[in-house]
Amino acid sequence: MSEYPVATAEKRSIWIRGLLMILMALAYQLAGTVLFFIALIQFVLALLSDAPNPRLAAFGRSVGLFQSQIASFVSFASEDLPFPFADWPS
Repeated sequence: MSEYPVATAEKRSIWIRGLLMILMALAYQLAGTVLFFIALIQFVLALLSDAPNPRLAAFGRSVGLFQSQIASFVSFASEDLPFPFADWPS
């Protein structure tokens, strides 16, 4: 009888992970859109000033790392939850 509650707890945690995976997939899509606009703005800035904006480049790098963390989580490669459950990647 002690095995039944453990199986129920595991089922509940997989459902919670599934919900988190759906939310993280939505965040991944949003981050992709943000990254597209960062790239577009950087291209325009590079055309106008002959150099990309370093602060915008650093933000774009952190958005890419955020997407990498999400991909690792939703593919079960990592158990670590990405932002907002952890710190924003630097």
